Amino acid sequence: MTQLGTKANPRTDRITIDGRPLKPADAPIYILLHKPVNVVTTLADPEGRPTVRQYVPEVRVRVYPVGRLDFHSSGLLLLTNDGELALRLTHPRYGIRKSYHVKVKGTPTPETLAQLAAGVRLEEGPTAPAHVRVLRRGEGKTWLEISIGEGRKREIRRMCERVGHQVEKLTRVALGPLALGKLLPGQHRMLTPREVFALQRAVGLGG
Repeated sequence: MTQLGTKANPRTDRITIDGRPLKPADAPIYILLHKPVNVVTTLADPEGRPTVRQYVPEVRVRVYPVGRLDFHSSGLLLLTNDGELALRLTHPRYGIRKSYHVKVKGTPTPETLAQLAAGVRLEEGPTAPAHVRVLRRGEGKTWLEISIGEGRKREIRRMCERVGHQVEKLTRVALGPLALGKLLPGQHRMLTPREVFALQRAVGLGG
C-alpha cells in the first residue's frame, strides 16, 4: 500500500502518470557566459535583437539567465536550469554581491565616492551600501570597481548618474564567488564542480 510521503528518484525509477512515463529531469547544467554589449538577457526578443541564447547554440536543454544584465552592459552572466540555485542567487535574502568595473566621465571626489558607498537616493528609495574603489584615472575618465548586493534595474548606472558621473562602460566581473576571469565577450564555458559547489555553499545549498 502506497503511503503519503513515498519518495522516488526520477533519474533511476520508472514513474508513470495515467500510464504514461514521466520524462526524466534534465541534469543540472551551469554555463558562464561573457555577455557582449547590445545583447538582451532573454531567450527570445520580439524586436529581433540578439539574445544570450544565441551564444550557446550547442546546449540542447533549456537554460535561463540568472538575474539581469542590461542591453548596453557586458560581462558575467550565469545560465542554468537549476531553478533553486538561480532563485537563491537573485533573492536579496542571501546577499549575493555582484561586482562591476565601471568607466565614468570625470574624476569622482573622495566625497562622491563616499556617497556611492553609503547609498544613493533613487526614485524608488535609497540604495543599500556598496563597496567602491578606484581602479585607475586618466584623460577625464575614471575606472571604478563597485560591488552591490541588490538587483535593481540599471542600478549602477543610475547611482553614478545621480552623483554626477555618466557611465560610459560597465562590465560585471563577479557574482558572489564566481569570477568572469579571462573570457572574452561572446565566449562561454561550463562551470567546474568546484565553482558550482562554491555557489551552492554561498546560498546555503549542498550541505
